[in-house]
Amino acid sequence: MSKIIKRLHPEVIRKTAARCRKRGIVLPTFQQLREPESIPQSIRAKLKGVGLWDVNPVNLFRITWKNDLKSGLYGGVNYLEIPPALTGIQARVIGLIGSYFPTGAHKVGAAFGCLVPRLVSGGFDPEKHKAAWPSTGNFCRGGAFDCALLGCTAIAILPEQMSRERFEWLKQIGAQVIATPGCESNVKEIYDKCRELRKDPDTIIFNQFEEFGNPIFHYNVTGPACEEVFAGLRGGDWRAAAFVSATGSAGTIAAGDFLKRKHPELKIVAAEALQCPTLLQNGFGAHRIEGIGDKHVPWVHNVRNTDAVAAIDDEDCMRLLRLFNEPAGRECLATLGADTALIGKLPLLGISGICNLLAAIKTAKHFGLGGRDVIFTVFTDSAQLYKSRLEELQAERGAYGATDAIKDFSGPLAHQADDYFKELTWPDRKAIHNLKYYTWVEQQGKASGELDEQWQPDYWQGLFEDEVAGFDRLIEEFNR
Repeated sequence: MSKIIKRLHPEVIRKTAARCRKRGIVLPTFQQLREPESIPQSIRAKLKGVGLWDVNPVNLFRITWKNDLKSGLYGGVNYLEIPPALTGIQARVIGLIGSYFPTGAHKVGAAFGCLVPRLVSGGFDPEKHKAAWPSTGNFCRGGAFDCALLGCTAIAILPEQMSRERFEWLKQIGAQVIATPGCESNVKEIYDKCRELRKDPDTIIFNQFEEFGNPIFHYNVTGPACEEVFAGLRGGDWRAAAFVSATGSAGTIAAGDFLKRKHPELKIVAAEALQCPTLLQNGFGAHRIEGIGDKHVPWVHNVRNTDAVAAIDDEDCMRLLRLFNEPAGRECLATLGADTALIGKLPLLGISGICNLLAAIKTAKHFGLGGRDVIFTVFTDSAQLYKSRLEELQAERGAYGATDAIKDFSGPLAHQADDYFKELTWPDRKAIHNLKYYTWVEQQGKASGELDEQWQPDYWQGLFEDEVAGFDRLIEEFNR
């Protein structure tokens, strides 16, 4: 019995399939997103001439880590390695590049993972239902993109203090936008709006913090992408030492669960903002690391499998955003010996990507990782989505000069320490797991019995590995 698809609605399925056929929509399977080499030639032929961000149904087949921007088809996994000259550690830090997805962020994969089980089972009717996407930015972008393809109404719910680029793009694509009070860490306010919207039976809430399609995508697509990169490393006896990810909705961190199955000694490290240390100190607050909403433990987080928590100062992220993108910052990095090609790629790291990089450095220093160790992470989006933040920083702090660049390299980057880093004991993990009760059982009506089930490894293995096979069967039937 599926934990996600409780029943099929044949009449809605037939109606939605006809709608998709009319709009030229074919749905990719999770296997095809993981292994795009298996995508039929008829689909590949349609990709040529279609831009990565175009609202075109064929771009559903670009929800993969293997997009080749030159050919418009597929290649190897897109990743960027940050060398010791910048990190100050000997361990290799490899980040998958999220900006090479449609919409410019990897969250479009999580949105697809949440939507497609409902779509192919008839639980979501695009002729009747509106789709609400509670988010701190990029998830609702992915949801709005999917809805634009289906020709149905998308409701994007995100905090009012998120970057200007997010709101502008959402309006351009035709989404209804609801700006909730607060900043990145004000997730409860988003939930309050969802509770209000649920009163309308024609509104379906796709909540990434509780929808298992989110981590299922990352376990089955992002995790294997990391493993493929690792298998292709040459020139040494490498060890997959850690997977580091800001928790956010706890989707991306599920890639670590996949890697841990392959490499049992691998450490899964959850990153969060120091200004809102929910996992580290059961704390609260506000912060500027866009894309990692907090103040609660997501329902879809396999906490028992998390080995450590790293808290990152949001000020360090903002300073590095300038270092990596301002001309004076790039000149400074060049004088310090950074490769010119690498410097040109550093804008591929958005604010949360920088957070992940700093957490990887903390991880290496805490565990004493050396030259044969490989740390995987994800650079979720790029600086392209934060140009307004750079403008705001310049207005607030003045022009960025050589002295600023030297300070920002030597402080936040070269001297990033393993402070505010906690290796989780068994009781620590249980305590974090129990925090789910207050959000999900008391406030959101989940069953406490299922919370107990979540402490058992079989619960997660069944979700991550068994459910996806059922999804793919239904997707294939739907396409036929």
